[in-house]
Amino acid sequence: MTVTLADVAARAQVSPATVSRVLNGNYPVAAATRERVLRAVDDLDYVLNGPASSLAAATSDLVGILVNDIADPFFGIMASAVQSEITGPGGRAGGERMAVVCNTGGSPERELTYLTLLQRQRAAAVVVTGGAIEDAPHAAAIGGKLRRLGEAGSQVVLCGRPPADEAPDAVALTFDNRGGGRRLTDHLIGLGHRRIGYIAGPTERTTTRHRLEGHQEALAAAGVPDDPRLTLHGPYDRRSGYDATLELLRRAPELTAVVAANDTVALGACAALRDRGLSIPDDVSVAGFDDLPFSIDAVPALTTVRLPLYEAGARAGRIAMGREEEPPGGIATVHGELMVRGSTGTPRRA
Repeated sequence: MTVTLADVAARAQVSPATVSRVLNGNYPVAAATRERVLRAVDDLDYVLNGPASSLAAATSDLVGILVNDIADPFFGIMASAVQSEITGPGGRAGGERMAVVCNTGGSPERELTYLTLLQRQRAAAVVVTGGAIEDAPHAAAIGGKLRRLGEAGSQVVLCGRPPADEAPDAVALTFDNRGGGRRLTDHLIGLGHRRIGYIAGPTERTTTRHRLEGHQEALAAAGVPDDPRLTLHGPYDRRSGYDATLELLRRAPELTAVVAANDTVALGACAALRDRGLSIPDDVSVAGFDDLPFSIDAVPALTTVRLPLYEAGARAGRIAMGREEEPPGGIATVHGELMVRGSTGTPRRA
């Protein structure tokens, strides 16, 4: 049975005229109303009828790039790399596409909304960056939306994100977060550390779980007890690293190392240690993850796992534009490199 505009209006509890305004974008609509209409469109899988639908098999010149937080260098670097490939080298041939960066703010609802809008705009390609939210209903909804984008002719590429079971045709360039986490903790154990605090990211993110699992695998392989009191979760920001480090020191004053979920969190950890009068790495070693540009300029320079963010983003852009073949099976693992710097050393109070 064909879903009509009236069906969407009834589902969203608004007038058909309001639905039309939201979908056409030609009249201001309250944000809450807009969200409700787009959610109804997504729930009912509504496709615009009428003259505009004669182009349903075609795609536009639009390419969507979804990021969690464009202010975070992790996402900014990847988005910049994707866009550089979409516009073509030096702006020459192949520069006919327009890239639109969609900042979700980490919101599951906003992620779905942007995918709905990109489907309506018949985007030529969609690149989704960063870890996925580990919520079964949301994963199914995202997978279904990605699948429908592909069926409509959009090239879908996941960059730094696990494959989506519900969207088997989407290309996935997935980061080896688990392997990187293990190498980082192996490094600290090799230096003699046994009391290692771990500041993880948000519990609902795949990136968080995979990096933490790598840390736990390294502890288990070395026979080091995994004390649950020494693992704390929080946002991927500096404040989280600062507060969590103070709490770790309260729980375990004998702590000799801190592993942070990413480099920004690690900077917060370093600030907390300095404020407590502790030296890095003489008193406590600190390690991060990602190797963001500021990491090497920290004092001391930060030991971390380098993810090739720009290279991965550029590859995603080339695949999205059909300038590079898809990896075998549509999935490729992007490995990280351990960067040993001055923030880690042999513990003097082991």
